Amino acid sequence: MKPLLLLALLAMSVGAGAQNYPAKPVRLIVADAAGGAPDQLARILGQKLSESLGQQVLVDNRPGAGGALGADIAARSPADGYSLLLTTTAIYAILPNLKKNLPYDPVRDFAPVSRVATASNVLVVNASLPVRSVTELVQLAKSKPGVLNYASAGIGTPAHLAGEMLNLLADIKLTHVPYKGAAPGLLDVIAGNAQLIITSPIAAGAHMNAGRVRALATTGAERNPSLPDLPTIAEAVPGYEISQSWGIVAPAGTPPAVLKRLNDEIVKAMHLQEVKQQVLKTGAVPAGDSAAAFEAFMAKERQRLGEVIVKTGIVLAD
Repeated sequence: MKPLLLLALLAMSVGAGAQNYPAKPVRLIVADAAGGAPDQLARILGQKLSESLGQQVLVDNRPGAGGALGADIAARSPADGYSLLLTTTAIYAILPNLKKNLPYDPVRDFAPVSRVATASNVLVVNASLPVRSVTELVQLAKSKPGVLNYASAGIGTPAHLAGEMLNLLADIKLTHVPYKGAAPGLLDVIAGNAQLIITSPIAAGAHMNAGRVRALATTGAERNPSLPDLPTIAEAVPGYEISQSWGIVAPAGTPPAVLKRLNDEIVKAMHLQEVKQQVLKTGAVPAGDSAAAFEAFMAKERQRLGEVIVKTGIVLAD
C-alpha cells in the first residue's frame, strides 16, 4: 500500500473514531478522597457530561502522594479520551516544583482540555486572638516574630504555600505547623494550639458561623463571591494572591477532535446556571475556558508558585 494512501486511511480512521466518541463510559480520575472539593466538582461536572455525551462519566477516586498517584494513573492510561484527570494546583504547579522524581510530567504527559473552577481560600484565626483584620495580624506578628503558629494540611500543600507567601510579602515570621489534613489543623486553631489557618470556606464555614474562628480575609486576587464582605489579603498585603484551581486534562496523544468535543461540552456545562449555583455552593467559582487558555494559566501558576517555593526554601522529602 502506498504511503500517502495509508496516511489517508489512518486519518479517516481517527476522524471516524472521534465522530463516534464516546462509545463507552468515560473514567474521570480524581486524585483525592471522596467528599473533598475536587470530588464534589468532579461529580457536578460528571453528571452534566454524562447527559451531554450520552455515556456515563464515572468518578474514580485515587488519593495518595499529594495527588501524584492519581496523576500517574491518568498519565499511563490510553490516550483515547476514555480516561481523564481532574488536575489540581498541587498536581500541575506545586509538586513539579517540589519533587524531582515525580512519576509524571505535567506538561509532557497531559493534553489540557479546560479549567473547571477556581477557589480562593479564607484566612481564619482563633476567636480569642486580638486581631480583626490582616493589618492587625501583621502588626501582631511583627511584634512577636515566630510566636504565632499557622496550621496547614501538610508540607507542600496550597495552605503551606499560602502561609509562606504571607510571610514573604508581609515580611513577618509565622511558624508553620503541618498536620495530616486540614480538618485536624482547623480543630487545633479552634483549640488555640495554633493561631491561624488558611483553608477552604467549606471547611471553615460552620466554625465561622458559630464564632469558633474569626475570618479575616480571602486569598484570591478578587473577593470571593461566596464571602463578598470579606476583603482579600492583597488589600492589606499588595501582591498577595494564591488560589486553588481545578481543570480537566487527558493523556498526551488524545485525538484533537476528542479534546475539542470534551472542551465544548465542559465549557457549555460550566456556563449553565444550574451548574454555576452548585459550584458556588462548594466555595468555588466556575470557569470553563479554551484549552490554550488553560495551558497558559497552568504554566503561569507553575512559574509563580515555583518562585515562592524557592524564595521561602520549602522542601518536601522525596
